[in-house]
Amino acid sequence: MITRLLMFLTSLLICCAIGRAQDPTPTEESKLLGNVRRVTFGLPRAGEGYFSPDGKTIAFQAFPVGYPFYQIYVQALDEKTPVRVSPGLGRTTCAYFSPDGKSLLFSSAHTNPDMATIEKEARDLAAAGGRRRYEWDFDPHMDIYVTRFDGEELEQLTDAEGYDAEASYSHDGKQIVFTSTRDGDPDLYIMNSDGTNVHQIVNQDGYDGGPFFSPDDKWIVFRSDRDEEHMLQLYLVSVDGQTEIQLTDNLQTVNWAPYFHPSGEYIIWTRADYSRGPQGANFDLYTMNLLHKGDAVSPGAVTRITTHEKADVLPVFSPDGKQLMWTSSRTEDGSSQLYIADWHGLPTSEEDADR
Repeated sequence: MITRLLMFLTSLLICCAIGRAQDPTPTEESKLLGNVRRVTFGLPRAGEGYFSPDGKTIAFQAFPVGYPFYQIYVQALDEKTPVRVSPGLGRTTCAYFSPDGKSLLFSSAHTNPDMATIEKEARDLAAAGGRRRYEWDFDPHMDIYVTRFDGEELEQLTDAEGYDAEASYSHDGKQIVFTSTRDGDPDLYIMNSDGTNVHQIVNQDGYDGGPFFSPDDKWIVFRSDRDEEHMLQLYLVSVDGQTEIQLTDNLQTVNWAPYFHPSGEYIIWTRADYSRGPQGANFDLYTMNLLHKGDAVSPGAVTRITTHEKADVLPVFSPDGKQLMWTSSRTEDGSSQLYIADWHGLPTSEEDADR
């Protein structure tokens, strides 16, 4: 299953939800996004960026010049010089700031004993004129680490057999939610921020991953292909694992990378229409209002945010909710890089958003 999912997700970056989505023309992006600008330079590819708690710094993964696997970097937004904080070997992914802004969480497979072989195969491909495409690698040596921004005091938080990654903090800093294959397939777990008290909260066949806490730390949003392999849909699960809510239910679409707005009133995510197959399908950003009634949550109106002909994926909001950052291949050379825009917010009513 993991191999097939890897191949499928590779095609996603190369190549709908409950409710009817507003489909603005390219010029209408400016109604929701202002001052769109590229913020990563000097690295062949960069993406999956996250804001620091004060909104002044970003952490992201990028290909170093001359090295075939993503590493983790931090960069002040008023500068264009990224600083690597990961060990510099093997695959790394999923950087995320601690709520106090003092350290950085990420996953790394730099301890893989086959590192020399893995690197040689990737370099041989490049030397032959091939280009290593994006892959979602479920490396069994991938573990979760925390480090200072200078890359010192690297602390390993997980050591179970299998893939441990896609980790993020609760807003109070006390817990970490992550994806692990320790039970045989990718499922969701929560642990204390020091790596203790690991417990499973989602256990379904197929892939469950990409989890983030809601602003009030009561819910976790994630993606899953439990209904049909590869056809990712979005879900909420309560932090105790007792209640699940399906947010998207359209197996003609692929939905992933959900993230909460700081208000908790809506999420943003990446979606593509696969009703005609993957050929020509393009990923854009969408939002969904979340309707709260007591302790219950249900999916509301859906609004399309981006309309560019190139892929727009992995969106996140700044801590104050006034900026949006995402990964896009709308660059002149077609490489994936990070973009930031001022966030103008959603239409004022569901009727406006759903027309």
